[in-house]
Amino acid sequence: MQISTFLGYDGGFQEAARRVADYERVGLDLVWVAEAYGFDGPSFMGFLAARTERVQIASGILPIYSRTPTLIAMTAAGLDALSDGRFQLGLGASGPQVIEGWHGVPYDAPIGRTREIVEICRAVWAREAPLVHEGRYYQLPLPAGRGTGLGKPLKIIAHPLRPRIPVWLAALGERNVALAAEVADGWLPILFIPERADQVWGASLRAGRAKRDPALGPLQISAGGLLAIGDGDDVLAVRDLARPMVALYVGGMGAKGRNFYNDLACRYGFEKEAAEIQDLYLAGRKKEAEALVPDELLALTSLVGPRSWVAERVAAFRDAGVTHLQVTPVPAAGRDELGLLEELRQLVG
Repeated sequence: MQISTFLGYDGGFQEAARRVADYERVGLDLVWVAEAYGFDGPSFMGFLAARTERVQIASGILPIYSRTPTLIAMTAAGLDALSDGRFQLGLGASGPQVIEGWHGVPYDAPIGRTREIVEICRAVWAREAPLVHEGRYYQLPLPAGRGTGLGKPLKIIAHPLRPRIPVWLAALGERNVALAAEVADGWLPILFIPERADQVWGASLRAGRAKRDPALGPLQISAGGLLAIGDGDDVLAVRDLARPMVALYVGGMGAKGRNFYNDLACRYGFEKEAAEIQDLYLAGRKKEAEALVPDELLALTSLVGPRSWVAERVAAFRDAGVTHLQVTPVPAAGRDELGLLEELRQLVG
């Protein structure tokens, strides 16, 4: 099991890069770099590549709607070359609020588009022939009826460092998860409760794996949560730091009937709480919504508590198939972030 973390931007890019370099020295294997509607992700990933030596650098995630498929492939190849083969491409559909509200692009056919983008990226990196793709959502070159007719098949000028860059897909819905299990190297879930993962996603994972090309190897999974180790109340209080994020996702990321995270909370068995959180959040009563986030959900989606409890959580995530334990270390009980990662490294083995 590898250890990964999502990059925090506290203090700016310089400070974040310094922190990742420190994490690298104590055993961090992979860092995820987000892109929402702030600065773009690839700029900072290139900066990280220059400031680190061993840690893998992954986009977590690049939205599939904000770039053409070939630009995604070119960006991934460039970052892989800059990092000497340490890049991993995380892709996801994001949601209508960001895609239509910020990018001004229709949020349509996320599953079909994702499948074709993965196919196109792998064809670009393999560089076996000029690119021709005749899909439902993307046609390369563009047919004459949709353009000037002057386009011709092209091959990427640069020679990618690797002909196969690992592709991760962020997915929650049943069909999306099945697609990840079928075509991706790895899967990025969110709010992952390992003990309930099979009842929520098991059927989808099995359906996707049944169609999976054996050449892809086993599906990698990155999941986890906040990390704090100790016996005091200050440690257990760390779980509450996730309340605003969980309330935002379950309550505010989408309208009623169009919130994937709310659906997930319901599938976990928190139907009543999910409905109340959404009503409060959409009414602007955010603090009240946060207070209703179930303590059980916070405990099971984190690694916060005494060392024995954290060891049990590590085992639970491992038993659920997690290959990359994804943590956010929070100083508590006299342990700083580096000390927490060192101790987690011991527990992971």
